[in-house]
Amino acid sequence: MQQTILVIEDDEDIAESLRYNLKREGFKPLVAETGEKGLRLALDEKLRPSLILLDLMLPGMSGMELCRRLRRESATEDLPIIMLTARAAEGDKVLGLESGADDYIVKPFSIKEVIARIRAVLRRTEKEVPPQYKDARLAVDFADMRVTCSDNAVKLTRKEFALLEHLIKNSGRVASRQQLLDNVWGYSYFGDTRTLDVHIRRLRQKLDDCGGCIETVVGVGYRFIGCD
Repeated sequence: MQQTILVIEDDEDIAESLRYNLKREGFKPLVAETGEKGLRLALDEKLRPSLILLDLMLPGMSGMELCRRLRRESATEDLPIIMLTARAAEGDKVLGLESGADDYIVKPFSIKEVIARIRAVLRRTEKEVPPQYKDARLAVDFADMRVTCSDNAVKLTRKEFALLEHLIKNSGRVASRQQLLDNVWGYSYFGDTRTLDVHIRRLRQKLDDCGGCIETVVGVGYRFIGCD
């Protein structure tokens, strides 16, 4: 089945280049010149894009604002988003990831890189999550909330288990601090992000030999890398 890629980009030359090359690579491209139009297309049930390429600097609704809007909608909360921007500073990348983007590509970019990133993100997000997780040392039963490390039972609080579950189900993807707070504590949480860091530290301690399965991404958040 042909996958639809929604390109939200106001630069006509870049948008046309992406449209042409995506079509040549077997995708079905859709192009929106503004954030408002992009939002309408993303929420259109008949279109169902598989992934969005989102320019950060858009007229009207910015790419950052649009990304946050999409993450608040149930229909698009898990839709893969790759940001395209001329801003290369680390702080801008952090803001992009924290707003809900799955990846970040700095302009100017090569088309080959964009296609490779698209396919990599789609591979990660299209994997079905089984009711259990198991690697060389760590085993997690999501339904029964059971965790073992090297065959030793690990007792976790509900928050700690929810953190581990979210990280595992997004394995290999960076989860920003804000994303984790939103998903585990809820959108109404406005407390200090240090609360999250304390819970992650305790989770790692309880996992003992398996604590290294959670990687810190400095300045952004955390990523589950497994215990193989």
